[in-house]
Amino acid sequence: MSVRAETFGCAVRSVRRRAGRGLVLGTVLTLVAFVPSAGASAQADDPAADTVAWTTRYVAPGVEVRTGVLSDPRAAGVWTVTVQAPAVNRLTGAAAWAPLGDRGWADTTAGQLRAAGFTPRAERVPWDQYTDTPHGTMGWQVRVGRYATQAEAATLGSAVSAAGFRTSVEWTGYDGRTGTDAERIHVAVVDPARLRGTVEVSDGGDTADREKTSTVAARLGSLVGVNGGFFVTSDADGVQGTSAGLSAVHGELQSMAAGARAALILADGGRHNRVADLSTTVTVRSGSAVRAVEGINRVPGKVRNCGRPGAVPTELPRQDVTCSLADDLVKFTSEFGAPLPAGAGVQVVLDRHGVVVSRGDRGGSVPAGGSVLQGTGAAAGWLTEHAATGSRLKLRETVRDSSGRQVRLGPDDSVVSAAPTLVEDGRVHIDAATEGTLDPLDLSFGFAWSNVRQPRTLAGIDGRGRLLLVTVDGRQPGVSEGFTLAEAARFMRSLGAVQALNLDGGGSSAMAVDGSLVNVTSDATGERAVGDTVQVLPRAGRD
Repeated sequence: MSVRAETFGCAVRSVRRRAGRGLVLGTVLTLVAFVPSAGASAQADDPAADTVAWTTRYVAPGVEVRTGVLSDPRAAGVWTVTVQAPAVNRLTGAAAWAPLGDRGWADTTAGQLRAAGFTPRAERVPWDQYTDTPHGTMGWQVRVGRYATQAEAATLGSAVSAAGFRTSVEWTGYDGRTGTDAERIHVAVVDPARLRGTVEVSDGGDTADREKTSTVAARLGSLVGVNGGFFVTSDADGVQGTSAGLSAVHGELQSMAAGARAALILADGGRHNRVADLSTTVTVRSGSAVRAVEGINRVPGKVRNCGRPGAVPTELPRQDVTCSLADDLVKFTSEFGAPLPAGAGVQVVLDRHGVVVSRGDRGGSVPAGGSVLQGTGAAAGWLTEHAATGSRLKLRETVRDSSGRQVRLGPDDSVVSAAPTLVEDGRVHIDAATEGTLDPLDLSFGFAWSNVRQPRTLAGIDGRGRLLLVTVDGRQPGVSEGFTLAEAARFMRSLGAVQALNLDGGGSSAMAVDGSLVNVTSDATGERAVGDTVQVLPRAGRD
């Protein structure tokens, strides 16, 4: 084996190490990646704090997977008790709890804790590197105790709770403002110019189903596979496995966008790729009458992650929130393999040419090669008036980027969407508030999702046009803690990404190589079944 002095990008430099630690047919690369935490610029100036020993696996021509552990030997996470601050959900007005509050609340709470016999500390939390939020101080956390074990902190937490405070037991290594013990990372580098195959989105053949990333990869003979976008995980929010954002497979929309959110466009089988904020518009026409379609392959009235006109309580994207829509018109494609949603409203069944085959109650299944429209409220009335049996309906689907330019999809094109954008034009650019993962006016929403280290899956394009697919393990104190959104953006930039976005994360984060899972997932039950995946596929007759 040899040691190759190659870097991911200009912000990474290589240092020679002996190759004895490498895999068979692999190499060892030791790279310095600059991934400073918020408020930890001094740490970024010390390369020893962020040294990554990479082992590279050559999977196929144009496909490499690099595995490494980003570590800071000076980091020392502890278990602590965090006191929650009373808050109000900005959208619903309901009482809520936030992990931080303003300085006045922090001072008052700290005084109450001292009076109760505890020794609290108030910690300032700065706004992270977002492009669309305030700067300076986000709020203050009030904490008590520092322990080596979770059990010790839990005992203290019970005592603090008994004194009348709402608490949570937390590992400080998850704080984005502190150093990390370790981050276990897998980076797949796919060079479209050398790849003998394709890159595409796969939902397992059924947009209303959930499958493990490694299961799909093994069935397809995938070189590399990662989990894709957000999806419905609860029957209360819709049909499990359906996408909660824009999804297109083989050029056909399988789900509509939640507002305008980040998406990875895999064009020409992955030969031309880019990241862009995409929105969707779908209409149905009967003669001169036109009606907006507000969803594809979802339960009418339920809009996961919101982002649709008329949705309640918000028309804007809102991560992990299900909005309602009284007057709703939803299209179901032939890839929707679950029973069609039943309930009040009208259903129209169309053949492959858009001719109305039947009109009646909601339910049943989508016919092979056909499609279905379901309407509720005023949309049901529109179908009753304009979708007579034997008539023809014309559906028009349009995808546009943030500049208003139409994105035309062909049979070799795929799209997977999530949120938020991480890197744009070669610079860290995180529009967390715009894409609904954080609310600057409501600290009870999105703090853990955005500011706390989590397992994450990331995708980007580097300056050479290579596709970067990344997973970082998390929720494993002292072993692998994950990334905040800002850390994820800085890491992608350190790899040389000029465009990047955050895909689904948490227990969904998974990477499979040659059909086998290579990362350690965070769910206690093992690898999670997901809604869709991104797969790097060999051509037929792979050598």
